[in-house]
Amino acid sequence: MKPKKIMTAAEVANSIQDGQTITATGFVASGIPEDLLAAIEKRFLDTGSPRNLTYFYPGSQGSWGGTGGDRFRHKGMTKRVIAAHYATSPNLGAAAIAGDFEAYNLPQGVLTHMFRYIAGKKPGVLTRVGLHTFVDPRNGGGKINDRTTEDLVKLVNFEGEEFLFFPTWNIDVALIKGSVADEMGNVSFHKEIGPGEATTMAQAAMACGGKVYVQVERIVKAGTLDARMVRIPGVYVDALIVGTPEGCAQTVGQPYDPSLSGEERISLGGMAPPTMSAKKIIGRRAALELQEGAACNLGIGAPESVAAVANEEGIGDYMTLTVEAGPVGGVPAPGIRFGAAINPDCLLTQPEQFDFYDAGGLDFTFLGMAQADEDGNINVSRFGPRLPGCGGFINITQNSKRIVFCGTLTAGGLETSIKDGKLVINQEGRERKFIKKVEQITFSGKYAASQKKPVLYVTERAVFELRADGVYLIEVAPGIDIQTQILDVMDFVPKMDGEPKLMDARIFREELMGLKQ
Repeated sequence: MKPKKIMTAAEVANSIQDGQTITATGFVASGIPEDLLAAIEKRFLDTGSPRNLTYFYPGSQGSWGGTGGDRFRHKGMTKRVIAAHYATSPNLGAAAIAGDFEAYNLPQGVLTHMFRYIAGKKPGVLTRVGLHTFVDPRNGGGKINDRTTEDLVKLVNFEGEEFLFFPTWNIDVALIKGSVADEMGNVSFHKEIGPGEATTMAQAAMACGGKVYVQVERIVKAGTLDARMVRIPGVYVDALIVGTPEGCAQTVGQPYDPSLSGEERISLGGMAPPTMSAKKIIGRRAALELQEGAACNLGIGAPESVAAVANEEGIGDYMTLTVEAGPVGGVPAPGIRFGAAINPDCLLTQPEQFDFYDAGGLDFTFLGMAQADEDGNINVSRFGPRLPGCGGFINITQNSKRIVFCGTLTAGGLETSIKDGKLVINQEGRERKFIKKVEQITFSGKYAASQKKPVLYVTERAVFELRADGVYLIEVAPGIDIQTQILDVMDFVPKMDGEPKLMDARIFREELMGLKQ
């Protein structure tokens, strides 16, 4: 083999043609080939080209600050966007809602597996993931606006069962961020939060006759890379780009953290225990569901308190936490570094992680609930003009063995305190979260109930359970009046099988609950 061609980010941008389909790596703010994406955006703003692009990424991509997917938000530049999550690219999401281009929101696991099916020249992804949610063609097929008309999801019957079929499409250009490459194009990912979907993305572009451009921190002599660290062989690569220090950051705008790449392990003993709050109450009640040896997934927000409580109680090692991007073990990183894990035991590829999820490998999942309704449906994906997107939520909730949704009963200004072991609502939240009908079904309660899946909805003042005939109120916090502080701040009346029992009194005391014992 000859040494690989070395190009600048501007040269790659100039090679992009109108109407092409582009894909790029990146999970939230990690693993994004920022120099390449910025160069494409700059060329369009300077010259009006390339135009009518299709941009496809499988997860969430961006740092809430104009990076990642946000660079494709411009009218005329983009014809279509296909993504699982828009929250970290809010400008792209706003443009999608406004109808500036065709836009789809499809499950993250389906999209990350799409690369594998394109790479193998298979017709598409056949799965149950998405049935009875907004992704189901009977409920909109994942289309975001009226401009979007083509069906990318089909309802099919296979051997007497319903499935969703997602046909494959063509990829013209794959933009990938690695760590270090040798001069023959072999690429290591040893400084990233994981390999993500990079390997199958490169294979998919190759299968389509497309181009693979890899942005790295530096290029070294052939034969000097540890083959065990190489995730993309040189035969897949068309050209290498040496990025800027900022563009090659492990996470956009953040210093390199070796505890996220597995290079070093750090002590977590200094982590401060969570202070008593509504969030900690939710975490404590949810943690009562844990079983030793469980494989779990935690969402952002209230579910993060489950891990904090488990660590405070000395049972953090009773469960193995996983993150959609690929980490197994360790502690999920928060905020802009979500997708990474501190001190991971293993860094899987993203498609491998979703293989595990789709096969029912998770014993528990603890996820947020922005809206819930009388059928047990959950919406986390769209609220009027806001478009967070579903991310991996649909894959995870449809296939986890047990689900615990976590969140406060109301939102927007809720203030609580504890007095004499009782919960006090000092100020009620302005927004009701338990409403008659959710705006969009990201999780179908009726579908889960038909599968007899155990589902709980844990709030700071009440616990609800999904049963075959609806949502039941089963526990109430001490000090809470059922009528005025639960039923009167809900838009539907939950079922009750007799008097709900009191939540465990230990939850509302400052001392440890003694879960380890």
